[in-house]
Amino acid sequence: MNRSAKIAAGRIGVEAGGIALSSLDERSREILRGIVDAYLETGEPTGSRTLSRSTSLGVSPATIRNVMQDLEALGLIHSPHASAGRLPTDLGLRFFLDSFLEYGSLSDDDQRAIEAKVGAASQGGSLEEVLGEAGQLLSGLSRGASLVLTSKSDLRLKHIEFIRLDARRALVVLVGASGLVENRVIDLPPGIAAASLTEASNYLNARYSGRTLSEAKVELAGLRAAVRRELDQRAGELVEAGIAAWSGNADREPATLVVQGHANLLGDLHSAENIERVRHLFGELEARESVLKLLDLAEEGEGVRIFIGSENKLFSLSGSSLVIAPWRDSGRKVIGAIGVIGPMRLNYARIVPMVDYTAQVVARLVNRS
Repeated sequence: MNRSAKIAAGRIGVEAGGIALSSLDERSREILRGIVDAYLETGEPTGSRTLSRSTSLGVSPATIRNVMQDLEALGLIHSPHASAGRLPTDLGLRFFLDSFLEYGSLSDDDQRAIEAKVGAASQGGSLEEVLGEAGQLLSGLSRGASLVLTSKSDLRLKHIEFIRLDARRALVVLVGASGLVENRVIDLPPGIAAASLTEASNYLNARYSGRTLSEAKVELAGLRAAVRRELDQRAGELVEAGIAAWSGNADREPATLVVQGHANLLGDLHSAENIERVRHLFGELEARESVLKLLDLAEEGEGVRIFIGSENKLFSLSGSSLVIAPWRDSGRKVIGAIGVIGPMRLNYARIVPMVDYTAQVVARLVNRS
């Protein structure tokens, strides 16, 4: 069944940036709507003559220019050049989204496409395959760049195993409860027997299956002496080395960001200004601090969050809009987020429910295992 997307930030509806919707008369609302609609469609400024022909108000261009001046004084629109038409400001676009735009339901066809493609990737695939398919699908449907963010800082363990590679190295294979499978190579103590690798694997699986990495790390630190008593010395060293390899990596790389659809951001560049904007965005996406803060943004609400231009402190230099939704584990903790980023004139009415539904599908598949 179709349903409207849930907007985490909430509809401001009656007030945006201190401006009440009730303070705008019908004529001002219609003209603002016409300016924003034209911007979302073409990205170009709209003049009074164009608005006089396209709106149903039946007023002269001179009257429209007077209303434009009032809207400009409120900070809702601006003129990029002295003789140009008007564009919405970040505040004006936010006001429009909160006050006027209706976020519809995702079509049945889009829902079935998301369910089928992401669901197929979950059949025997790893978490990375599920998320990769979700990101690729979202990028294609939105014609923007998709962001998929996964947290690895508190992975819940399902199985861990040591596999000898040669006399001095072993592969530590970790399977998370979510289906995530990753490997680490560790150094082995000289002369360690194969039985010690098996013993270490069995000990970790028996004691720590179902625990998070941080829980295992803390408990292991407090039980170091007990571990050494229960296991032979070499197996005990392996247990500590295995957990250390994973928890240490989580400390260094608490989250991973995958961006797909870069080419979609390059398909509508008509000016040096737009090229510079995209260049800034690519640089911001590669910045590690941006990756670490994206989950914080997603955690601030239950549903989709929309950040427009300067509202988004992470990507403010590029003047981009971000539509993002989290997914949570069975304990309601945010463990990842998915979204779309692109120019401020995104097709919000389509993309918001699309991001919302994709996040729901991913959450259901991740928590099913």
